[in-house]
Amino acid sequence: MKLAVGMGCDRNVSLETLETALDQALASIKASRADIVCFASIDKKNDEVALLNLAKKEMKPLQFFTADELAQVPVPNPSETVRKYMGTPAVSEAAALLAAKTDQQHLLVEKYKHLGSDGKNATMSIARMRT
Repeated sequence: MKLAVGMGCDRNVSLETLETALDQALASIKASRADIVCFASIDKKNDEVALLNLAKKEMKPLQFFTADELAQVPVPNPSETVRKYMGTPAVSEAAALLAAKTDQQHLLVEKYKHLGSDGKNATMSIARMRT
């Protein structure tokens, strides 16, 4: 299985919180980190240390999309809160779908939210890549 992982998070989230959210989201579809082809998020997070470190640790590319690009993608769980702060109704779901070059029917994990021990939220969405 080839997977694209869309990620959203609170500013200054810890790597541990991201990894826990990722592992739990993967476990929900009986997948592993070995199945990940790439990570994706919104360009406003291109300096988020934990996102960069996770991609580096896994040796996978991390793609960034603009709010305008993400806003064009139909998703099952749009959020007005996300729209207010990020300028798009979805980050993780839309980023996963764009990175996978696919649509909602290949979204295997919808917006999986995890509140870490650092008090920060991380959101993961996983899409099967179009082959």
